[in-house]
Amino acid sequence: MGRKLLFITTDQQRWDSLGCTGNKFCRTPNIDKLAAQGINYSRAYNQNTVCMPARSSMLTGQYVRTHGVYANGVPLPEDAPSFAQYLKDKAGYKTALIGKAHFEPAFDPQMKFAENRRQRDNDFGPWRGFDYAIHAMHIASFGGRPVGHYGRWLRAQSKEIFDNWPPLLNADGGGDTGAPETAIHQIPRGLYHTDWLAGLARDWLDALDGDDDWMLWLSFPDPHHPWDPPAAENKRCDWHDLPLPAGYPGSPDAIRKILAQKPAHWLDYYDGKFINAEGGPQNFRPQQLTPDNIREINAKVHVMNELVDEAIGSVMAKIAAKGWDADTDVIFTTDHGELQGDFGFVYKGPFHTDALMRLPFIWRPAPKLGIAPAVVQQPVEQVDIAATACAVAGIDKPSWMQGRALPTSDDGSRQRAICEWDSQFPGYGMHFRSIVRDGYSLTRYEPSTAGQPNGLETHFPAYAGFETHIRYDGTEGELYDLKNDPHQWVNLWNDPKHRTLKKDLIADLYDNLPEERAPKLEVMAPA
Repeated sequence: MGRKLLFITTDQQRWDSLGCTGNKFCRTPNIDKLAAQGINYSRAYNQNTVCMPARSSMLTGQYVRTHGVYANGVPLPEDAPSFAQYLKDKAGYKTALIGKAHFEPAFDPQMKFAENRRQRDNDFGPWRGFDYAIHAMHIASFGGRPVGHYGRWLRAQSKEIFDNWPPLLNADGGGDTGAPETAIHQIPRGLYHTDWLAGLARDWLDALDGDDDWMLWLSFPDPHHPWDPPAAENKRCDWHDLPLPAGYPGSPDAIRKILAQKPAHWLDYYDGKFINAEGGPQNFRPQQLTPDNIREINAKVHVMNELVDEAIGSVMAKIAAKGWDADTDVIFTTDHGELQGDFGFVYKGPFHTDALMRLPFIWRPAPKLGIAPAVVQQPVEQVDIAATACAVAGIDKPSWMQGRALPTSDDGSRQRAICEWDSQFPGYGMHFRSIVRDGYSLTRYEPSTAGQPNGLETHFPAYAGFETHIRYDGTEGELYDLKNDPHQWVNLWNDPKHRTLKKDLIADLYDNLPEERAPKLEVMAPA
């Protein structure tokens, strides 16, 4: 009997959202306990700042340009490698994925993709290396149809709640303050997806034999928008009591002064000239956000995170009751962050900052190993998760995995993290390559390819019409001193004093980018 692995992910959770990462407004004792017992990585980074590419990197252990899912709407090929399948084949692990997957487009009214057909067909596996897979997304219904297995289950429990689920990607105001995608959601906690998923996880663990080796990926859809926790739980955090986040510049003039130092789409987004359709609702304009809107959104995020923490606590209690705690490794992280008021923005998208690239990231090795708790400051990446799973299982990682097993101390084995961005809309054509190294974050903007087909114009022509007047010629970029400018307000890209550093970081970035997959995969849906 070997070690077991509980892999927990959330969706769109900031690195500083937990007590163990400095948050003073959200109670996360169960996650904090894992950090205190294990390794808390203070500089962990994703490989892309939106869902599908980041999640594909976690499953495959590959960088974006290798697995090919460079944007939302690009389905991960069905023959793509999976660390779950590898653990099954090489070490006999029982495997499950419970929660959000999003390896294939979710916007799929024709049910082209197996991930979406599975709820319709009552299919629970095997799928992509998981013996058992059951899906939930941020919403339960879309256009009157169930979304994921959770949507079908909820419709059977309460048609009224199913029909009245708050909409996704509609910035019309709600809540107390009229904030975008907030809702006073009249759903009992027991019907909300967070507790439903934790219950399924406990049930799956109960069905295992005592000597089974297993890997469970428990994937919560929260705290991704819509910001709609059960209304009865909102008392946990009163938005009236919240200060504005430290990354919020203040007045519109202060916001514009900071954004004017950055490449053009930053300020144009704030001024309503650039629509961030790749990271938020098409009808959202950030200059309309009020300070109270930001406070209410952040309060609801804290509530959602507290519910996730309590759900994790219930699963950890089940593992302890089964007598497995000493043998169980736990990895906790998310796919990408959330702006949450930084720069005067909310949502995500083509903005390579710590708010979106940096992750909460914890590895609690099996206690029987006796590995000393630590805070590791050297950079680690999402691609390291698959290789760490192999180490947990006691098997060599395969050649197709590009990450390495996570370090347990600042041993000097990691120098950099790499993140990429490529537009899903052919009318945008933006391409960013980022490196974080030696306390600096650099993003090079490659020449725009606006107007070049990428597949969306064939599969969803109505959405391929999004365009921007912004064109980057390859000379633009961003460079930040993370120690002295943690909010990334001062762009040093054109600072003569940093010319040599910029040249060195760019060279290091391209020396460490893997070769791009060819031919390039098509964008087949908007998200």
